Amino acid sequence: MTIAVLLTTFNRKQKTLACLESLKKQDLPENVVLKIFLTDDASRDGTASAVKEMFPDVNVYAGTGDLYWAGGMRQTWRKALSIDTDYYLLLNDDTTFFPGAISTLLKTSLDKRSEPAIIIGSTCDENSGSVSYGGWKLSSKLFWKSTRIHADTDAAECDFGNANIMLVPKAVVEKIGILADHFTHSLADYDYTLRAKKAGIEVKVAPGFLGSCVDDHGNNWKSQNSTLKERISYLKSPKGLAYKEYMRFIQDHFPLSYPTAFVKLWMKTFFPVIWESFKK
Repeated sequence: MTIAVLLTTFNRKQKTLACLESLKKQDLPENVVLKIFLTDDASRDGTASAVKEMFPDVNVYAGTGDLYWAGGMRQTWRKALSIDTDYYLLLNDDTTFFPGAISTLLKTSLDKRSEPAIIIGSTCDENSGSVSYGGWKLSSKLFWKSTRIHADTDAAECDFGNANIMLVPKAVVEKIGILADHFTHSLADYDYTLRAKKAGIEVKVAPGFLGSCVDDHGNNWKSQNSTLKERISYLKSPKGLAYKEYMRFIQDHFPLSYPTAFVKLWMKTFFPVIWESFKK
C-alpha cells in the first residue's frame, strides 16, 4: 500500500523539518510505503535545501512565491498524481505527528468499510491540550454554522474538516478531483470536504489526537486601531478575510447565509469596535 504525503511550505524551515522528522518516525503497518511530495514556495530561510539535505528521498518542487497554502498544495497534489498510490495524505508543515498516527488513520479508513471515506486527524495545542484543528459538524444543513467534533475512542462522522491531517483515498480523487482552483489560501479544505459529502462520500474524524499543531490564526479581523485602508486591504487579502473567495464559498454551499456573511464582513471592516464588543 502506498500513501502519497502532500505538503507545501514557506519560510518555516524548523517546523517543516520537525514535521518530516515525526513522519519518518512513524511505525508503519507492514507493506505500507510513504512517498513524500513537497512544494517550497520560494522560501528565503533555506527550507528547500535543508529538506533535500536531511531527507533526500522527499520530492521537492519549487513554487513561484505567490502560491499560498491552497496553491502550493494543488501543485504538490498534481505532482503526486503521476504515481500509482492508494491514498493521499494532506499534511500541514507545522503539524507534528504523534506515534501511531498513520496506523490510526488507516485503521479508521479500512475498518468495516465498503466505500472510501475521507479521514480527518485531530490535532491539539501542545500547551493547552485542547483541539486546534480537526472535524466540524454543521448545526444546520442550510446555514454556515458549525461546532467542532472530537472523538476520544471511536471514529465520528463530520461534515467538513481541516487538512492539517487529512487522508484521502484514491477513489475519492477519481470522483471529485483535488482542491478547487478558485481558492488561494484558506477554505480549500472546507470546500473539498463539503463537496465530498455532496458527492455521497463520508467524512470522518479519527479517534484521539494524531498530532500537535498550534492554532495561530487569532482574530479574523483588524482592530479599530488600524486605518480603514489597512482594514479594507485585510478584507481582500488571501491571508485575511479573502472577501471574494469567502463569498463564493458561502454562495456555493450555504446560499441562505449569503446576506448575513456579507454584513458580517463589512461590519468587521468598517466597525471593528462593534464586532469586538459583539464577540465578547
